[in-house]
Amino acid sequence: SGVAAPTRTEVLQLYRSLLRVARQFCDYNIREYSKRRTIDAFRDNKNLTDPFQLSAAFSDGKAQLEVAKRQALVYSLYAPKVKSIMDIKPS
Repeated sequence: SGVAAPTRTEVLQLYRSLLRVARQFCDYNIREYSKRRTIDAFRDNKNLTDPFQLSAAFSDGKAQLEVAKRQALVYSLYAPKVKSIMDIKPS
């Protein structure tokens, strides 16, 4: 068949890249959501064997990586001055 399934190395690189991008989010909730979503998606697709499904899941993951990179950049540009409510000084 004409579809080349991604190698194990490529899949692991994608996984690590998604987790690395997730760490760039300033907001704890978004950071944890992104991390959890990555882990869950890879766990759900762990048993795929069909080359077409593997390629589709891999290209979807790469698209998600690009979206996450853009979002991390946008969130960093508009990050709140105060990282935590605990940092607010009472007046």
